[in-house]
This record gives sequence, C-alpha cells and structure tokens, in this order.
Amino acid sequence: MKNPRLVNLCFRYVLHERLTDFGHGRTAGTLLMLTMSVLTFQAKAQVLNLNQVVDQSVRQYPFLKAKQAEVSSAERRVQASQTDLLPTLIVQDQYTYATSNSLNGSFFPNEGTNISTSGGVRATNVSQASFGSFTSASIEWRAITFGRIKANIGVAKADLQRSQVDYENEIFQHQVRTIDSYLLLLINQKLVQIQRSNLDRAQTFKRVVDAGVRSGMRAGVDSSLATAEAVRARLLLLGSQQQEQVQRLRLSELAGQVQASMPVDSMSFYTTLPNGNFLSDSISPKNPTLRLFQSQINLSAARSLSTQRSGMPTISLVGVGNARGSGFSNQGDIFQANQLNGLGYQVANYLVGVVARWNLTNLIRTNRDYHADQFLVERSRQLFNTQRLQISRQYQEAETQYQVALEQARQAPVQLQAARQAYNQAKSRYESGLTDLPTLLQSVLTLNRAEVDGYVSVSNVWRFLLLKAAAEGDLSLFMNQVK
Repeated sequence: MKNPRLVNLCFRYVLHERLTDFGHGRTAGTLLMLTMSVLTFQAKAQVLNLNQVVDQSVRQYPFLKAKQAEVSSAERRVQASQTDLLPTLIVQDQYTYATSNSLNGSFFPNEGTNISTSGGVRATNVSQASFGSFTSASIEWRAITFGRIKANIGVAKADLQRSQVDYENEIFQHQVRTIDSYLLLLINQKLVQIQRSNLDRAQTFKRVVDAGVRSGMRAGVDSSLATAEAVRARLLLLGSQQQEQVQRLRLSELAGQVQASMPVDSMSFYTTLPNGNFLSDSISPKNPTLRLFQSQINLSAARSLSTQRSGMPTISLVGVGNARGSGFSNQGDIFQANQLNGLGYQVANYLVGVVARWNLTNLIRTNRDYHADQFLVERSRQLFNTQRLQISRQYQEAETQYQVALEQARQAPVQLQAARQAYNQAKSRYESGLTDLPTLLQSVLTLNRAEVDGYVSVSNVWRFLLLKAAAEGDLSLFMNQVK
C-alpha cells in the first residue's frame, strides 16, 4: 500500500536535487533514476491481505504447477486410448537387392499381413542377386472386442478423474497451509510488538531504579534485578523477532517466492471473532480428500475391469493389397536381361476377410490378474473408510478446540485488565516503599504473559476455525468470516 506523504516528500527531494544539479551540468537521467527508485520501493512495500496471498500461492507454487501438468498428461492419455477405436492402417514400399535361392523376389517383412512369395529349390546355390520391389497396404479394424477397448478407455478416464481430484485436493491443502502460515505470521508480529513494549517498560523502570540507587533511596540489589529484567526483556524481543522472520520466510515460500520482506495486513483478525453456528456434515462428499480416495477406488475398479476384458476374443475386418516386382522373368526362373526392371511392379494381389483371435492359454493368467486387482479395489475401499474415520474425528476435535478457544478469547480481556491493575498497584506500592522489587517484577511477568495470552487466544480461535473448515473440506466456512 503506497504512502502518499512519503511519495510527496520523495518527489520534493528529487525536484530540489534536480534544480541544484542543473548548474553542475547533470543530465535528466538522475531525475529518472531517482523517480524509478521511489516507485520500486513503494511497490516492494505493498501490504498484502489474506486473499492476495492465497491467490498468489495458488498461481506461483511450483508443486501445484506439477500437479497441473499431471492433469494435462492424463488428458492426452485419454485421447491416446481413444485412437484404439480407429482401424489400423499400415503402408510400406521397399526396393531390395537379394539372392534368389528358393525364393524369387525377397522382401523385408513388416507389421502388415503379407502374401509370401516362394520358388523351387535350386540344384545349386546361386550367389548372383537381383533387384526387387514390394509395396503393400493393410488395414485392420477390430470391429468386435467384447468391451476390451472400452475398458481401456475407462481406465484412462478414471486416471484423468483421479489426477483432477488430486490437483483440486492439493490446491485445497495448500490454501489451508498458506492461511495457517498467514495467521502464524500475524501472531508473531503481535508478539514482537508486545515484547518491544515490554522492553520499553523494563528500560524505563531500570532508569527509575538506577536513579533511586544513585540517590541512596534504593538498595543496590534493586539495580541488579532491574538490569536482569531489562536483559530478559531484550532476549524475549530478539527471540520473537527471530520467530517472526522465520515465519515470514515460510509464508513467502508457500506464496511461491522466498523473500525476507513480505508485509501482510492484519485485517480484522484481532478486532472481531467469528460468529454464527457452523453445523455441517463433516463427511460430506465435497471434501476434496475423500473425493481423492473415492477416485482411487474408481481407478482400481476400472483397471480390474480392463484386466478381465483383456482375456476376451477380438473379431477384426482385414484388407490387404500388394504389388511386387522381381529381377526374374515371369516366363521362367531366369534372370531378366535388365536387372533394373525388377524395380517395377509385375504382379498385384489383394486379400479381404474376417479374422477372429482368442488366446485361450492367456485366460488362466487373466483370471488370476483379475482377482489380484479385486484385492487392490478392496484396499482402496478400506483406505477410503480409514480416511473418512480420521476426518470425522478431526472435525469433532476441531469443534471442541474451537469452542474452548472461543471461551478463552472471551476471558483473555478479563485476565489482561486484572494483570494491568496488579502491575499498576505493585508499581505504586514499590514507588511508595510499601513493597519490594521482586513483587513488582512478578507483576511485570504476569502482565507480559497476559498480553501474550490475549493475542494467542484470539489467533487460536481463527486457527481452529480453519481446522474445522479443513476437516469439512469447505474453506468458505473460514473465508466468509474473514470478510
């Protein structure tokens, strides 16, 4: 968020420097560079609210991009599996130079169906070779597969659905982690403020005590105790600053770009508490985690069906056409005078028919693989039931923790007010000489703890509400309260 007053002061400084430097012959580049520096500083100092951080984390986090790539890959696999519905068409054209012992016009075999060419066995081997040519085109359409192709496509679609649900679940879990990290950063910022105020209070009190010791009104031990308290307050401040920076780095990592400075807006997290009842079905099918486990059941079932159908026969319509040429004459087993004539075509043939194939021996293996896949389906089903049980427990646990945290947040102001009164009374009694310094220091510790407990209890309310939303699988339960 830009500060208009700061921008105005910076531009005044730039204008003053520009007028001063005019007589020294400096160029307008100085003005431009300084202006850009001001704007860059303002952009880097922009404060982000929760929605902006969450949106940025979803767009930039590399692991989510990896999951998105998995979805795109699964989409292409579905398209690839659907090509099995098309006929298989193979064309080839070849020119050869080969000997002709018992085979006139040899050709290189290929994936298509070819008509073999053969001749009588020669009395002696002839090492002389001749040119030959062969061209063929074959088409095969598996017209009836008894569900084999459909089952394979079903596996690819089930895998696509699982990838999509996995991507959605990972987005949801990443949003939960980002929001929780955001809340932890806010509470760490508050703890830094509390410990800084505590340090200021300890240093002010130390100066008062030191003045009393120098004047002879206080015992020397009071100065030592006040010094120890000031050092302790400084250590608490340093520790809270360390935790704040660590949490800021963790949040920036979840946002997709590690940076040491990432200002965030506290919004209304410390001025209001969630309101309303949050009654919902904790095992709703909309929960992305349960949907992920359900998609795994569907994928296992699809694979099991594909295994079962793989043992079924196929009935294909086939057609083949070919043309060949040889360096031998059609009138007899003699070489042609011009061997290059073998590169041309001399004869042609075609073939059409219906082909039924059934690997009966493979039925035994297919049947056992099918039963093995059934156990994997049962495994996926029991993992779903386990996850469902855990989510139900997490939801009820989060509900209990939320209600307790809400009551703690309501009692925290009472604790803080009592701690402040105790501190003020102890301070007045110490200044009047009616109590000793350890008693006053105890009230300081009580006040510091009450200040910390106040903000922590409020933060816990929001974090346990987030835990409820995560167990429910619906972040709107949390985000609607933030708005």
